[in-house]
Amino acid sequence: MNIEEYREYCIAKKGVTESFPFDEVTLVFKVMGKMFALCGLDHVPLRINLKCDPDRAIELREEHDGIIEGWHMSKKHWNTVYLDSISKDLTKELIDHSYDLVVSKLTKKVKAELEGL
Repeated sequence: MNIEEYREYCIAKKGVTESFPFDEVTLVFKVMGKMFALCGLDHVPLRINLKCDPDRAIELREEHDGIIEGWHMSKKHWNTVYLDSISKDLTKELIDHSYDLVVSKLTKKVKAELEGL
């Protein structure tokens, strides 16, 4: 998956915004104001940070050399994924998992707003 495919996949999800809150090269995707994915556009090879269930995060790191503890993130809840080292299908699955985790933690009010979009 390249950066354009990654961006298009993330931004197509319901309630998602993109921004550069940290600097001009760190692209952040949020659902209803909560971060679920980010990417340093200046990193080669391209890598993204995604939220992950802690148990699944460990399994993924053991199974895939291209998935490591979240770089500059909570090592328990975030993974760094090198996009050139895993399949496009797995990348999409991990983006979906991150998005779903964040949505599951939203308040009832915010979830209702999201459903109304």
